[in-house]
Amino acid sequence: MNLTDQKIKDILLAEHYVSEEDGVKMQKYLDEKSGPLWNFLSAEKIINKDVLGQALAEHFKLEYADLNSFNPVREQVLKIPEEVAKKYTAVLFKEENKSVTVATADPENKSLMLKLKEIFPHHKVFLAYSLPEDIEESFVFYQKALSTRFSEILKNEQRFAPAILEAIISDAVAFRASDIHFEPAEKEVLVRFRLDGTLQEAGRLDKTYFENLLNRIKVQGGLRIDEHASAQDGAIRFELPDQKLVDLRVSILPTLNGEKVVMRLLSEYVRSFQLTEIGLSTENQNTIKEAIAKPFGMILVTGPTGSGKTTTLYTVLKLLNKPDINITTIEDPVEYRVLGVNQIQVNKNTNLTFAQGLRSIVRQDPDIILVGEIRDRETAEIAVNAALTGHLLLSSFHANDAATSIPRLLDMGVEPFLLSSTLNIIVAQRLVRRLCEQCRHSLSATEISHLKKYQSLAADLAGATIYTSKGCRACNQTGYKGRIAIFEIIKNTPELQDLILKNPAAKEIWQLAQQQGAQTLFADGLEKVRAGITSLDEVLRVAPPV
Repeated sequence: MNLTDQKIKDILLAEHYVSEEDGVKMQKYLDEKSGPLWNFLSAEKIINKDVLGQALAEHFKLEYADLNSFNPVREQVLKIPEEVAKKYTAVLFKEENKSVTVATADPENKSLMLKLKEIFPHHKVFLAYSLPEDIEESFVFYQKALSTRFSEILKNEQRFAPAILEAIISDAVAFRASDIHFEPAEKEVLVRFRLDGTLQEAGRLDKTYFENLLNRIKVQGGLRIDEHASAQDGAIRFELPDQKLVDLRVSILPTLNGEKVVMRLLSEYVRSFQLTEIGLSTENQNTIKEAIAKPFGMILVTGPTGSGKTTTLYTVLKLLNKPDINITTIEDPVEYRVLGVNQIQVNKNTNLTFAQGLRSIVRQDPDIILVGEIRDRETAEIAVNAALTGHLLLSSFHANDAATSIPRLLDMGVEPFLLSSTLNIIVAQRLVRRLCEQCRHSLSATEISHLKKYQSLAADLAGATIYTSKGCRACNQTGYKGRIAIFEIIKNTPELQDLILKNPAAKEIWQLAQQQGAQTLFADGLEKVRAGITSLDEVLRVAPPV
């Protein structure tokens, strides 16, 4: 079996990869059950992933298989049958004339070697150690094309809808998609996944079979199956064959060709972030920690749909979630289920709106309140009053940038003196794609000299190494793998409080914020370009300089 977090901590201490002091911190983190140990090790910069892998390999007296640098190709992965690979968390790492090296996260399992000798009868078999999550990334090659599986599933019509839905969701999780789109055309339905912010076709389904699938989604999402002319929203908790739970937010909208479905995935890989992992610099982390340390006030996260606002809010909520704190949320819908947090779902049918729910929450003796979104004047006024009367209130808000949020709230009817005295910080954010580490490379001085966009930013990027990527198997030839946020944060200082009382324009607010050290989204993006995390093209696409 794969190593437990407790065992990993003991190995790191025994092999002197971490100090006794760090060991105490690690144990405290494990005792609080705050999440996977790797999240803590990464956030605190105690040890990087490669060193962790090497430490565990050394414990087992095996070679360390660095699958991030030597990414297995499809042909290599398929040489070990799927059931064996997944049972023993194993993948073929190297193959030579008379020997093979298999990377595994379960090297102490005695039956593994027997199985491998059956698979490779003419080779000498060696084991190497690799981290389970690195091995599991290669399992995506076992997935048949959705279209192929659709035809196989259709042979058993009684199991059609459940099996199709399971196949689609399983693929979406395997490819780490954020959304699944079902887009009906005249004769077929296009299935697309949103991967790192861009939509990619996953398969096509004959339209004659779509009604059964649609009804299945509606039933599981608690929606009306007899409603075809109105928009509907729901949520599904789906259990995959490996017993992993996936929460999905479902949106159904009627179109000329039928009902279009979008399901947002809220899987474990989405919800396990730390402040460092979502892209906050050390300075911005300190700003947020300072704001949430206050016993009352309002913290707003702004940005367009799909910019990661909810993930940021829940990352902050994880820091605040303690046994002696009463946290209550009102959301539409509840996206992340969190142990120890009282979560309320907006329900228009029972008149449980954000405003009505927020009024009731205030009477429930909360310490911290999370409002999924401030959408109207009534909710804004109640939220501000809650923050004023001793509660820490977190919420999202639609605005183009941090400075624009204040005039928008004032236009909604929030009194300037109330807003100035309750606002703690405003965080604006966007998502940029991460450069694929497998094919990332630095540009030469000659290549940089030909970039017009670079020439206009030469002063900002002086002395920086500029990276790009060409695309490879690991990133589906896109050059990018994963996403990270860029941020813009405005703190409510005494000077800003005075300015808010004068009903200022966004431009005036931003001028003051910059004088006090605030960075634009573009400037934070350039920091990530300098660090080799993303490309200059990506930052210019998402947050061009103003």
